[in-house]
Parts: sequence; C-alpha cells; structure tokens
Amino acid sequence: MSQIINHRDTCRGCGSKILEVIFSLKPSPIGDAYVPSDKILLEQPCYPIDLYMCNECGLAQLSDVIDPQILYGEYIYTTTSSVLLSDHFLEYSKMVIEKCKIIKGSLVIDIGSNDGTLLKFFKQQGMTVIGVEPAVQIAAQATADGIHSIDEFFTLNLAKKIKKKYGNANLITANNVFANIDDLISWISAIEELLAIDGVFVFESYYLLDLLNNMVFDFIYHEHLSSFSVKPIEALFKRLGFELFSVERISTKGGSLRYFIQRVNGPLKPDKSVTEMLLLEEEMGLYKKETYTSYSSKINKLKHATKDFLVNAKKEGKSIAGFGASVTGTTLIYHFEIGEYIDYLVDDNPAKQGLFSPGLHIPVYPTSEIYNRRPDYVILLAWRFADSIIKKNRSYSNDGGHFLVPIPEFKIC
Repeated sequence: MSQIINHRDTCRGCGSKILEVIFSLKPSPIGDAYVPSDKILLEQPCYPIDLYMCNECGLAQLSDVIDPQILYGEYIYTTTSSVLLSDHFLEYSKMVIEKCKIIKGSLVIDIGSNDGTLLKFFKQQGMTVIGVEPAVQIAAQATADGIHSIDEFFTLNLAKKIKKKYGNANLITANNVFANIDDLISWISAIEELLAIDGVFVFESYYLLDLLNNMVFDFIYHEHLSSFSVKPIEALFKRLGFELFSVERISTKGGSLRYFIQRVNGPLKPDKSVTEMLLLEEEMGLYKKETYTSYSSKINKLKHATKDFLVNAKKEGKSIAGFGASVTGTTLIYHFEIGEYIDYLVDDNPAKQGLFSPGLHIPVYPTSEIYNRRPDYVILLAWRFADSIIKKNRSYSNDGGHFLVPIPEFKIC
C-alpha cells in the first residue's frame, strides 16, 4: 500500500477499538483527481473505501486515511459551481444569524471556506469575516474577491494565531468539511480555543440516515472520513465540554443535518430536536449491522441492473456518455464497474472540461457534446439531479437519445 495512506484501528470519535465493517465499496483513485492530458500516463492508485461502525459510540467512518496534502493540495471544486448551493448558503446565513442571535460586527469564521460564498453573505449582513481554506489557489481567489482567507489547514496553532490577531469568534461555521477531519479531538480543541465563551459552532454534514434512505452511497469516498449521525456527535461534543443544543434536517448533499453546538450551559436554550432525532435513529435501526446488510443488497441490485444494461448496449454497438464529472461519479463508476462502457463524460463545470477522469482517464467534454456526438445513451452519474438535467436537455431525448438513471431505481428516460 502506498505511503500516502494510513490505516487507523481506533474510532476517531471515542477511541474504541471495537470497529466493524458495515459497507464496502470497490477501491477507487482519489475521486476528484481529474487530470490534464499530459498526466494520463501517470498511474493513479486505488485506495480502499470500507465503512466501519464503532460499536461503542455508533460513529460510521473510514479507517483508511489519505494524506490531506494529497487530497486537497490541488483541490478544484468551488461552491459557486453549484447555483443551488449558493442559494442554500444565502438562506443559511440569514437563519443562523437569527437563531444564534449574532449581532452586526461579530466575527464569523468559516473553516473550509472554499471560495468564500457563505462568508460573502455574512459580510453583506454586517459581519466581520475570515475564511480558512487550505486549497491555496481557491483561497487566493477568495481573498482577491474581498473575503480574507487564510490558506492553511485548521489546527490548534492556527486557532491561536487567529485569536491573537483578531480575537475570539462569535460564530464558527464548517460546512461539508467536518466529516473530512481525521483527528476530530484536536480539531474540536482548536474550535474551543477560538470560539468566544458565548459563541456558537454550526456545521453541516451529510446525514447517515439519509444516506441510507435516499440511496446516496456515492457520498462515501476518501474525503468523507466520517458519516455523521446525532448519537455519536452528541456524545463526542459532550465529552469535550460542549452541548449539541439543536439539529435541523436539510436537503443538500442528498440529505444533511445542521448541528448547533455551544459550551455546556451556554446562552441558547436547547430544543427538542436532538431528542427526537435520537429516537428516530433507534427506530430506524441506524446502529444495527443488519440495516447495512440490507442496504448493500439494494445497492448491488442496482449495480447489476445498470452494468447488465450497459454490457448489452455495447454488444449492440451503442454509444454511451456519462453525465457528471464529480467525485461521486467516480465512486459510482468504480463500484458499479462500468468505466469500460462509458465513451466519454460531459459536465457543465468548465473547470472539469478538457480533463480526464481519475484512474480510468475517460475524457470530459462540455455538455454540448451530447448534441454534437449524439450518443445513444447518457447515463446520469449525477443522478440526484436527474429531473433538472433531463428537463434542461429535453431536445437530446426528443431527437431519439435516452437517459439512463441508475439510482434510486434503474430506469430509461
């Protein structure tokens, strides 16, 4: 195994060694490592994607950890590439300010701030904002666009530096990044250092229960080291002197939770949402192995239906394109073992066009290529957006083309 990967044998939430594999995906290269033409001869090794569950605290997690410098050093995804996510963050900023009673002039720090989209909305509402974003080029662009961004990984040492220069933060946010952290204890210690005594830490992360209910297995990939749920999060923060005082279910990322954290006996009154979600998780069998045995069976049935169709289509000489050049698309392609049947990929994101997919090096073109090349089938790797993609590209299907939707049920449109 490559030296850039480390296998841990303890739970990153509670330290227990009682871990059990509950769901295994086919190994894949780093999912968002799309490469230019001059690098397609370089090997991109595959790494395990096995989801474990801690039998002590219930945290679902990957134990194989890739060096974050490898994962994020040349990270290319930007929030503004998703209009839906930008709209989401606008509403997010308004809601958090109201719920957490954040007053104008407060210091708001976003960790994993990407291109500063969320902080832009906080700034528009009178807040002082700082981003922490380790992807150097993205951080530089955010700073140039008016959102001061520090291009480092968030650590206790960095938290001390920020505190010394700017003071304590009234609000710290971390959206779709907390699940990417290996050493959760040290990371929360950095939050504790930087957060004001009456401050609030808010983070969003895709929700394990929704991953099951909505069939979004492709959200399990190397960056996502933890698949969070309420039970282990409440226990983790409680051990470190914090309380989870509220949670909210949201629709992003195939189903996510927004967690609200303050110090024990903080100024904001806890609501009943945490207790309600804990009861729901138990009712749904979220911490039982048989739940994942059933889930794996469902995913594999979809895999076989999709792969069998593509195999037969190729035997008939049909051309096949894939829609969506993303990290989740990489997970799907590798787990379903369908890469050899896809002639090329298309994507609306200019940053991906002209590149080649991780490992298999399938070329990525603009979406317009489905009109120029007229493939017989377009498989929607970005299946969560199937309705909008099909609607937007109705003229392709009107001219005889067919969309394949692999999940949550295999169908031809």
